[in-house]
Amino acid sequence: MFVNQPNQQQLPINTYPKWKYVLIIVVLALAFLYAAPNIFGKDPAVQISGLRDTMVTQQQLDQIQKAWADEGVTPLSIDLATIGEQGVNKVIARFSKPAEQLKARELANDVLNPTLENQNYVTALNLAPSTPRWLANLGGEPMKLGLDLRGGIHFLMQVDMDQALKRQQDQLRRDFIDTLTEQNPSIRGRVEPIENGMLLSFRNQEDAERAYEALFKAHADRIDLQLSEKGGRPIIRGTLNKQKLQEIKDHAIDQNRVILSSRVNSLGVAEPLIQRQGADRIVVQLPGVQDSALAKQILGATASLEFRLVNEEADVVGAQNGRIPPGNKLFDTEYGPILVYDEVEVSGDHLTNATATYDPQTNEPIVSVRLDGEGGSKMTRTTAANVNKRLAMILKESRPIFDIVDGKRVLVGSELEERVISAPNINGTFGSRFTITGRFTEPETRDLARKLRSGALIAPTFIVEERTIGATLGEENIQKGITSVIIGFSLVLAFMLVYYKLFGLVANVALSLNLVMIVCVMSLMGATLTLPGIAGIVLTVGMAVDANVLIFERIREELRAGARPAQAIDKGYGHALSTIADANITTAIAAIILFAIGTGPVKGFAITLFIGILTSMFTAIFVSRGIVNLMYGGRTVKKLSI
Repeated sequence: MFVNQPNQQQLPINTYPKWKYVLIIVVLALAFLYAAPNIFGKDPAVQISGLRDTMVTQQQLDQIQKAWADEGVTPLSIDLATIGEQGVNKVIARFSKPAEQLKARELANDVLNPTLENQNYVTALNLAPSTPRWLANLGGEPMKLGLDLRGGIHFLMQVDMDQALKRQQDQLRRDFIDTLTEQNPSIRGRVEPIENGMLLSFRNQEDAERAYEALFKAHADRIDLQLSEKGGRPIIRGTLNKQKLQEIKDHAIDQNRVILSSRVNSLGVAEPLIQRQGADRIVVQLPGVQDSALAKQILGATASLEFRLVNEEADVVGAQNGRIPPGNKLFDTEYGPILVYDEVEVSGDHLTNATATYDPQTNEPIVSVRLDGEGGSKMTRTTAANVNKRLAMILKESRPIFDIVDGKRVLVGSELEERVISAPNINGTFGSRFTITGRFTEPETRDLARKLRSGALIAPTFIVEERTIGATLGEENIQKGITSVIIGFSLVLAFMLVYYKLFGLVANVALSLNLVMIVCVMSLMGATLTLPGIAGIVLTVGMAVDANVLIFERIREELRAGARPAQAIDKGYGHALSTIADANITTAIAAIILFAIGTGPVKGFAITLFIGILTSMFTAIFVSRGIVNLMYGGRTVKKLSI
């Protein structure tokens, strides 16, 4: 005899299983926990740090605190970061009022940087979170504020792509020569630069064909090669292909952005923004910074160092009369005119540190230089093979050339300036550590060391636009943004409560929780809140209301069609789900596209919009349904307050 097994017990209509309620409670608890840091706000603070390896000593701290006490400036607290044997690398002093913050910054700067030449420390205006320590230990941090809300400096920097391509062209010349030398040393020809490539000319067709074969094997992935004739002589025209040209430009932008990021870090700026804009520009935003002089000094440094051998055998007098040997360049130095080979033995790319110091024997200002492992090996090989010869140290700096086009200041190019700062005799082998001497003054050594350790840019990058947004304007924007959210939110709450009664109250609770979750997610992600971001939040509130309106109107339709209240609730939420999902998915796709192709304010709007879509889906569908289930689920209901 067969017996039918009873089905598993089904939950009553409009009832959630316990695990769903637990999930909602856990999610909301975490949302409140990680949104809480934004309640405590931020204290006006002064951040003190040394450039690169400079430390703030205890004696300097005592002097700063004495200067503050003499002027009646009392910090709320002083936090020290990474305490070492010689001092600390960062000090954050909190104050109760912006006026005290500004005064404290001036006093600290007077103590640490007493003269214009002695600028080894940064005293930056910042906002330090006043989050309780226990909450900060759990990872709770307030949202970052954008430049339009906090105030600060905005730089638009343009990369000189012509110089980036020229640098790659120089590398291509060396690669061609190395390839032909390694493959077949008997090949004889001449290499000269052309646009985006090199032109090689040969004495006979046989050499040209062998060179073509060798170059094709080694460089076909990046070079378009063409074998032809010019003036009765065989030539090879090698030009960078389109893919390689685009790769060079992208690399120049990306590498310069990384280097600029390291320079900004040396300024001690909290929450900076460095991002690409368009084909050849980089946006640098420094929130909280009001004095742009030092920022421009650090960001605008374009110096790089090259080490080349001096041609001791060439006719310098003939070179002065225009007879410069191929592969050489004439320089006028304080030691007299010299000829220097074009071949770079060691480039500034290998430089890891440069500090201003004094010669222990003569007490003259010098610059101490340190190279990385590869650079040290190259320097060792060069000096070992050229003892008693001179090694020229050439400083290369690019200066921008601007023009006025349609009433706007536009970068039209740059001028490369090269000068020999020192050409000492190689008395013995040395490697990764050495000094640069050149009859420098003390300020000159500091300036040279600062430029060198800033990191050589892949291509010259110049400031083409600068804007300073005051802290007062930022506070005004915050107040306007908060006011707009409050007004819009209040009107929505009032409408929902009046029009949908008890169900409107449920929607209002879900909307409030949605705002908390948006703040929580943005805080955890480290997203930056901007004015367009606030607009995205306001729009999200409207979209979250739209989801509730769809659900409630569907419930009303079911009631008018004669459905019982419990069934109307179930069908209202169930049937409206697909419509809500479609609307939110299409908006989410639009937000993703805006974030991918947009810049600055557009990205800020897209981030908050996308986050708001995700959180509103959760609160409008799961949270509001959970509240309704608690009120009406599992019992007989004769009438709904909707």
